[in-house]
Parts: sequence; structure tokens; C-alpha cells
Amino acid sequence: MNRDIGFREIGVAVRSSHSGRWRYRVAGYLSSETLMPALIAVLSGILFWIVWIYGNSLRDPRYLDGWVLAGGMCLQVCFHVATKAGRLSPRAVSRWRGVHVALGLFLIAAFLSHSSVSLPDTVFEWALWAGFVLVTLSGIFGVTLAWSSKAGRSSEQNIDLDRIEIRRSALAREVEAAIAKPGPATAASNILPPLPYDAWILDLHTNHLRDFFQGPRNAAAHVIGSQRPLKRLTDEIDSLSRYVDEDAQGKLAVLRHLVIEKDHLDFARVRHALTKGWLFVHVPATYALIMLAVLHVVVAYAFTSGAW
Repeated sequence: MNRDIGFREIGVAVRSSHSGRWRYRVAGYLSSETLMPALIAVLSGILFWIVWIYGNSLRDPRYLDGWVLAGGMCLQVCFHVATKAGRLSPRAVSRWRGVHVALGLFLIAAFLSHSSVSLPDTVFEWALWAGFVLVTLSGIFGVTLAWSSKAGRSSEQNIDLDRIEIRRSALAREVEAAIAKPGPATAASNILPPLPYDAWILDLHTNHLRDFFQGPRNAAAHVIGSQRPLKRLTDEIDSLSRYVDEDAQGKLAVLRHLVIEKDHLDFARVRHALTKGWLFVHVPATYALIMLAVLHVVVAYAFTSGAW
């Protein structure tokens, strides 16, 4: 009994997304984050203006925005080291993360200024350019993922992957039990043979539902937030529901409910994978970019004569 209650709690946690609460979370999050884009835009404009003045004073502006870029990247590494050290409080980590995101967005302007908003010429410059673009895109992806979790369906983050698999197996058993449950005999059965409603439902399960409940499905659709695979299944159930009697409609309603819950579990699994996986791209790419940047500084001062 306790295990069944725990499974139900998972389903409730996954499905809990009341529209009013969702709007409140979005509004609160947007209001708290409105100033950051404006501040980044102002600082980026100031940087471009200072670089322009620096270039008009007969100095090479690449040394100015280059060191701004290098200093910002070093601070980003300091954020990673500080969080991995485990000596910061949760509030301090949250503040560090906000600074990390804001600084990363500001460094986009520094990079555009340093590269003169143009494509690179040499293989080494292409490596630097590709590294920065990869770090930036993966960082933006992580920020977007965190925003969507905080503003909307954040309950999926509290579900353990092992419990998701346990609940998925339980859903598959519930589907099998609902399919195997015989329908009541009708009073007209001695006059006309009953329509094969149970056979139709069994055919629906064999052709559309069995594979869906056997494991994680529709990962690509969940990545882009598409509901088309779920809609195809629910449309199949709704279409059959129009041609069966009331008892069979009750079975189909149970199956529809289980399909929706299983789809939510698949979404939660994909969200877990994305939350954990994007760091395996972002962090190594950041350290590789730091090493390339150090080599770039050495080469720049060894083979150029730019003066501050």
C-alpha cells in the first residue's frame, strides 16, 4: 500500500502544473530578472564606446577588449572552482551563478568587439572562435533550461530517475490489468452477439500502446517540447471511444490517463538527462577555450608589437 501511495505521489508531482501558479511563477521570475538584460546591454555599449575611443587614440583596441575577455573568462573558471570546492552556502552559490550568467552574456559583446564582428582567418583563430561559440551556446542552453524549470514544470526536477523507472513499470502493469479486465455481460447477449469491444481495445494496445509503455519514448519530441506523439496516441484512444459502449469507454479513459502520465515521466527523464548532460559539454569546452586563449596571448605578444 505504501509503495502504491509513493507511485501516486510521483504521478501527482509530475502532473502538478496549475495555470494560475505557473503564471505567478513566470511573472515573479521575469520581474526579478528584468534588470539583468538592461544592465548587460548598458555595459556592452560602454565597452564598445571605450574600445572605439581607445582605437581612435592610435592604439590597438584588440589589446583592451582582449584582456577584458581574458579576465572575464578567468572569473568564469573561478566560479566553477568555487562551486566545486563546496565551501559556499546555497545562497552564495545562487548569487555566484547569477554573476556567472551575466558575465557570460557580457563576454559575448567583448568577443564581438575583439573579433571585429568578422569570421577568423587562420586555423588557430577558427579553433578559438568555435570554442567560444560552443561555450556560449551551451551556456545559453543551460540558462534556458534552468529558466523553463523554474518558471514552469519544475516538479520534474524533484523526481529521482530510479523512481521514474519504477513508476513506468507500474504503469505498464496497470495497462495490462486494464486490458485484461473482462467487460460485464449485457442483457441482450442472448439475442445478438456482443460487439468485440475488448478485442478492439486489445488491438489498440497491441498496435499503439504496448511499445509506448515498454520504455522511454519520444525523447526528440520532448527535447523540443512537441506534444505531437502524445496527441497521436490520445487521438487513437478518443477515436475508438466513440464506437464502444460505456464500460469500454471507462477502460479507454483509464488508458488515456495512464498514457498521459507515462508521457510526463518521459518528459521528466529527458529533462534530467539535459540538466546533467549539458555540463559535460559546457565545462570541458570552457577549459579547452582557456588553454587556447592562453596560447593566443603568448602568440599575440610574441609576434606583434601592439602597444597599450
